[in-house]
Amino acid sequence: MTNPVESALQKIQFYVTAPYSCGYLPNQLSQSLIATPQHLVDSQQYSKLIKQGFRRSGKFVYRPHCEKCNACIPVRLPVADFKASRSQKRAYKQHQTLDAKISPVFFEKAHFELYKAYQVARHDGNDKDETAEQYRNFLVQSNVNTLLISFTLNGMLKIVSVVDIIEDGVSAVYTFYDTNDTQASYGNYSIMWLINWCTELKLPYLYLGYWIKNSPKMVYKEKFTPQEALIDGEWQKMLRPNP
Repeated sequence: MTNPVESALQKIQFYVTAPYSCGYLPNQLSQSLIATPQHLVDSQQYSKLIKQGFRRSGKFVYRPHCEKCNACIPVRLPVADFKASRSQKRAYKQHQTLDAKISPVFFEKAHFELYKAYQVARHDGNDKDETAEQYRNFLVQSNVNTLLISFTLNGMLKIVSVVDIIEDGVSAVYTFYDTNDTQASYGNYSIMWLINWCTELKLPYLYLGYWIKNSPKMVYKEKFTPQEALIDGEWQKMLRPNP
């Protein structure tokens, strides 16, 4: 008898996008492989696809498919093997006063304003270009099991993490936070929190998206080890040279 999930996957088709400017490597063009039709990619199918290196942006499930570049490497963290460094332990302890609230993903103006400020501060965003529609399409729309985790301090919003729950783990879709708190370690804390949450949920992996060796934006991922990387279609221990 045919497995219903496998049967649905067989109905999904894939197309390659036209080239567009790479957001991680300068002077590079990117292309993506897109799964379609979107409505067939539900949580079960996405769980299978993410193991094959796919990610999600809104309702689009994609994988890098660049003709002359394979720099994007899918990585995941086996949470049972994770050993926190001193700085990571310090970041986690530093922010224990944050209150975490888990909810289905939804639009809230305060979340969007924090996202917009984060894009301007950390990713050379333009205040006029960061629209509510763009934010909704990127983080609020979803066909899979998506949750929003908001972290507040004395009622003030500090961090928002959007995650997908899949059959063997949690996929970190996107995290943004208050960059005005210069003494805070919100980025490290949010990953530490997700690692502990995976343990509580008894899910073995935290999927961290793509790691790109020559992208400064990806350096933070290297600090969470040991990692597994999807190389030549197989998940294997990630080996990086010592700095």
